[in-house]
Amino acid sequence: MPSESSAAAHIQDLGAYVTASPSSFHAVHEAALRLGEAGFTALDELQPWDAADGGGAGKFYMVRDGAIIAWVTPASAGPTTGFNILGAHTDSPSFKLKPKPTTGKFGWLQAGVEVYGGPLLNSWLDRELQLAGRLVMRDGTRHLTATGPLLRFPQLAVHLDRAVNEGLALDKQQHMNPVYGLGDPAGEDLLGLLADRVVGADVDAALIGGYDVVIADTQPPAVFGAKNEFFASGRLDNLSATHAGLTALIAHAAAPLPAGAPIAVLAAFDHEEIGSASRSGASGPVLEDVLVRISDGLGASASQRRQAFAASFCVSADAGHAVHPNYAERHDPANRPALNGGPLLKINANQRYATDATGAALWARLCSDAGIPYQEFVSNNVMPCGSTIGPLTATRLGVRTVDVGVPLLSMHSARELCGVQDPYRLATVTALFFRTAA
Repeated sequence: MPSESSAAAHIQDLGAYVTASPSSFHAVHEAALRLGEAGFTALDELQPWDAADGGGAGKFYMVRDGAIIAWVTPASAGPTTGFNILGAHTDSPSFKLKPKPTTGKFGWLQAGVEVYGGPLLNSWLDRELQLAGRLVMRDGTRHLTATGPLLRFPQLAVHLDRAVNEGLALDKQQHMNPVYGLGDPAGEDLLGLLADRVVGADVDAALIGGYDVVIADTQPPAVFGAKNEFFASGRLDNLSATHAGLTALIAHAAAPLPAGAPIAVLAAFDHEEIGSASRSGASGPVLEDVLVRISDGLGASASQRRQAFAASFCVSADAGHAVHPNYAERHDPANRPALNGGPLLKINANQRYATDATGAALWARLCSDAGIPYQEFVSNNVMPCGSTIGPLTATRLGVRTVDVGVPLLSMHSARELCGVQDPYRLATVTALFFRTAA
């Protein structure tokens, strides 16, 4: 069983990763920094990869927009060596900046935003929020920007809505317009403010050609509880899994690789919260593009590549639900996952999760070998089940897939809650998975 001190160190590092990652682009940037420090080589998808690059033995990564694929190829790898893939995602439910974003009235400056994914709207009220993401200049140059505390969705006082505690109804267009200052919108430029917050470059707002900017909470992550057993943070769905895969892959690359080790892959996609249908999402070609190029570098024929895919396994890691003590009737009566009870094995009869008996058996074996407890999650029959990148990856690549994740309360809130032990346990099992031929 992993030590409490190791779990505590992991949770602090997870907090640092989340803080550095207010947008999917920041999450990828921070991951790339960590991989670079660990000796991974960055590859450009616009350039050829020969056997000395991504197709040969070594450790590499490639970035496509808000997605990052990183991998470790053992020296023993050949054309039919399988891939052990940890799939996660870098985006979280939020609000995205609209065109003509500088708005306001009655002396207030406001930002025009559009709902991104399925955020729990009321959880974003009365918080100090920031804008973060990427600016793309007309010449194609890209810059990361993050404002720090800037905005707030102010709630209507109870004196002006006496029935608010009997039911809060928020109109996404009318009520979800954050304030960020006082003045006349005609004389203000929110893009100029974003340009000013770019670090290390002098950016002219007039030359911004496009932007992908979201709202993120600025409250620091925190450990709390009677025995310091809880961890609260924004974006645990799904940076908890991205961080687990990242730390596991870096640890895997630093250790001697066993004979017959698979090719270990971290695939952190963007756009999962809105369906994954993008060039950097799990329904897009980014993972397949990378796996094909690795196989090409290993000299695989088309038939051998299919053999390698058939020998591969994907652990789709995405946050799941712990039983809520105040809403126990919303959960399955027999399966009640708890915080710090271990990572979840997520199961759905209609394949909203990709777990089948083969995947369940692999997960049980990995957890047993790692000395990690795990819990099964299945939805109440009257509650619609969400989905993950798991079924998408299984469908696109034909790779055996199992769905797992860290149990949360307050999923899709601006500030989610997990147990201190579970993220480290997920990383521990993932590190073993990377070394185990499935």
